[in-house]
Formats: sequence, structure tokens, C-alpha cells
Amino acid sequence: MSAPPEVVFNTAIDPDRVGAWLPEPLLSAIGNGDTARLRARWDAPDTDWSAELRVEPVDAGGARLRLDLAGGGQEAGRLAEEALTNLVRAVADNLQAG
Repeated sequence: MSAPPEVVFNTAIDPDRVGAWLPEPLLSAIGNGDTARLRARWDAPDTDWSAELRVEPVDAGGARLRLDLAGGGQEAGRLAEEALTNLVRAVADNLQAG
């Protein structure tokens, strides 16, 4: 995506925005982030659902996103795609607002 990696990461971990993109099974998850490495992880209590997001800079000045979603079997792949689409939308909204 064309946004700076730090903007993408900060949008992803913002408590006011995480509900706009994180899959529903993880909305009660406890998240922790590593700002220096642009990585975050969410683990849903009492379930096998977890997610790990990595944001990497690309040479063109944007960011590459990788979301590893565990839990839910085959549904996890579809939810991961939807989550990334929603995160891209949340970042765009964040950039327009700020």
C-alpha cells in the first residue's frame, strides 16, 4: 500500500480503529505491539484464535502487510483477506482525517 509503514502500523494498533479491521473472533483479543519492529499480535482469550501483523517498508515508499491468522480452519484465509482489505480502508480513512 502507498502509506508510510509507521502510519499503517499505528492505525492497525490504535484501540479506536482496531475494531474496524480485526476479524470478529479477535475483537476481544488482547493485543501487544512491537513498534520498533512494526509487529503486533492478538490472542483471543479462551479460543484458538490469534493474529500476527507485520508491516514492512517497501522501496517505493509504501508498506507491505502480512497477516497470519490462526484458528477457524478454512475460514481463517477468508477472514485474513477481509481483514487486510478493511485495514487498507482504515488507513485511507486515517490519512484523510489527519
